[in-house]
Amino acid sequence: MSYHEHKQPHDHKQSHSDDEPSCCGGSVSAPAVKLPSDYRFSFRVEGLDCTEEVGILRKEVGPLLGDEGALSFDVINGRMFVTGGDEAITEDHVIKSVARTGMAATLWQDGANNDDQPQGLRNPKNLMTTLSGLSILTGVIFHISTEGPFQSFLDLFQGHGTAGMPTFEITAYALAMVLGARYVAVKAWYALRRKRADMNLLMVVAVTGAAIIGEWFEGAMVTFLFSLSLAIESWSVGRARKAIEALLDLTPSTVFVKNKDGNVEQIPASDVNVGSIFVVRPGDKVPLDGVINTGITAIDQAPITGESVPVSRAPGDDIYAGTINQDGLIEVKSTKAASDTTLSRIIRMVEEAHSRRANVEQWVEKFSQVYTPAVIVLALLVFTIPPLFFEGLWADWLYRALVLLVIACPCALVISTPVSIVAALASSARQGVLVKGGAYMEQPARLKVLAFDKTGTITQGFPEVVKILPFGKHTESEVMAHAVALENMSTHPLARAILGHGVTLGIENLAATDVKMLPGKGVVGTINDQLFWLGSHRLLVEKNQATDEIEQACLDAEKNGNSVIVIGNDEHVCGMIAVADKVRPGAAQFIQSLKNHGIEKTVMLSGDNQTTAMAIAAQVGIDDVRAELLPEDKVTAIKELGQQYGTIAMIGDGVNDAPAMAEADLAIAMGAMGSDTAIEVADIALMTDDLPKISWLIGHSRRTLGIIRENIGFALGVKIIFVGLTFLGYASLWGAIAADAGASLLVVANGLRLLKSKA
Repeated sequence: MSYHEHKQPHDHKQSHSDDEPSCCGGSVSAPAVKLPSDYRFSFRVEGLDCTEEVGILRKEVGPLLGDEGALSFDVINGRMFVTGGDEAITEDHVIKSVARTGMAATLWQDGANNDDQPQGLRNPKNLMTTLSGLSILTGVIFHISTEGPFQSFLDLFQGHGTAGMPTFEITAYALAMVLGARYVAVKAWYALRRKRADMNLLMVVAVTGAAIIGEWFEGAMVTFLFSLSLAIESWSVGRARKAIEALLDLTPSTVFVKNKDGNVEQIPASDVNVGSIFVVRPGDKVPLDGVINTGITAIDQAPITGESVPVSRAPGDDIYAGTINQDGLIEVKSTKAASDTTLSRIIRMVEEAHSRRANVEQWVEKFSQVYTPAVIVLALLVFTIPPLFFEGLWADWLYRALVLLVIACPCALVISTPVSIVAALASSARQGVLVKGGAYMEQPARLKVLAFDKTGTITQGFPEVVKILPFGKHTESEVMAHAVALENMSTHPLARAILGHGVTLGIENLAATDVKMLPGKGVVGTINDQLFWLGSHRLLVEKNQATDEIEQACLDAEKNGNSVIVIGNDEHVCGMIAVADKVRPGAAQFIQSLKNHGIEKTVMLSGDNQTTAMAIAAQVGIDDVRAELLPEDKVTAIKELGQQYGTIAMIGDGVNDAPAMAEADLAIAMGAMGSDTAIEVADIALMTDDLPKISWLIGHSRRTLGIIRENIGFALGVKIIFVGLTFLGYASLWGAIAADAGASLLVVANGLRLLKSKA
């Protein structure tokens, strides 16, 4: 990071598709957007478990509002936002419109438990699935009682031979079909109206066909197992939702606040004003972000940052909501409202993350769009060609075509990726690594080059003045006084080092006027009616005021890894200040771990002088150093490295280095816990200055992609096998749907393993 380099947060390129594909065939034309902060009203929608339902709701509710774009969705939380449209449309109109799709909407209550969907058999869908299974069991028991145990297992799938299936048994299986298809049929009807095939329509067609040809048992098994697979999908989304809710549980809902009389009263966290004094007892969770007023303690930050060791905190230190006070009673001055704490921002980011979908997730959904109609065409060919041209039996090939329709259901294939991505995102958040979407979850696995800022990234970012060297007739006090005056309003780490040292020396602030920044170089200002400049060695060279003595002093300081700050005026150079910034502990081991992970090149991009940057890089083992860079030079360097090596990440302090981070394929911000803007700036934010978390993230990303590939391969493999068995005449309707339901369960379980990913 160059001296006095002030940058703005970048508007990083988004990697999501412009279209929002339906997970079950077809696509929904809608941009993937962040959850809206301003909206007319929002709803909890029962049954909103995947983007298929998003498409249905857009087509039904959108015309009511006069604009499909007036809707936004949070699938993970089952939430629908109305962000515009006809102002005359009320909540009741929307609720009735949603009901026509077979789903149910209720108004979202901020701060309340909106996930109040009944569990177990109290849930209507679970109840219908259970009753469907019991109806099948009733039919099977009746079958066994009339045929005998041994014979019944031989001809269970062939009715009662020439005698035909008794009416009671047909009724039991027909009832199972009706119960199992209760919620599927509504969506199938809607798909038929839209003239767009989806898995619900496939199931209804297959079950109807089974009933027509007398395969009552298999038709019943299809509806039951398909209903069960939908319950599995809903359960998997619920697991992802619970992972996010675990973050919400980190902060207490009430705060012990000190009133004007000095008494402590317990009030809701949402009612606490910024600037209020609140008390945190030993063992309690910190309810709000704040600064310690009185008391010394140790704070366990593991719930937010993943740190295993508590950190000491004393008056003047920042603490964050969701962390745990270990052993001391402390009084804290709140610095943020409950809705704006660091933890609240993390939760919002995790909730919004699924809208930035990973490339692999988009590929799967686009594949399903082609896959589903292709199988429908294939099923028609299977039904017609053998009887027409090869003397096949119509009933036999109709059955095989129905089996093909059933196995075409893309449930396991489509659910394989979003569950894995959401689990990976939640796991990362637990480790103190905030990944802002699936689009960025897969990028670390593909990294070839990592570029680093120096100050605050490789170094600790807390430089100290180690030497003051006056020139001519100036004294150390004069040099420091001029430096303090020019740096008085700056927040740059080197400026803070000078100001801090000035306080230590008791330097009086001369208050420079007309101060102007020289981006990447330094600062100029007027002190006692005389213009002074302060800046880097490069600025000294540009001023052409360096003598051999001054130049040699600067070079000697830089060889020792110090940053050089020179102060002068139009007449002469007043003095030099050497500032040292220590390398982070473990930085060398971290760089080596990157190489062990297969990273081809590590690069330091610094605005500091070449000698200092080289000295720091040599200490930690960085491959390449590019120093004395202006902001635009860093952008150029990122472009060149990307063209040469491929996928590149830029790692900086979140606000500084923003242009270069915007140019990189992946932007990673360090130490977001201490920065209000770092979370917004980067694609990935490390909640602490813990470099090894980047190595963990690379491994976590590769594990995530590996599990997704396993899921896709398994789901497609099951379907390929059953397609082959169908042509050979060995597959059955119930076997096909059982395989699909089993595959769905397995890919969900495999994906949820990422929730337990450890550092």
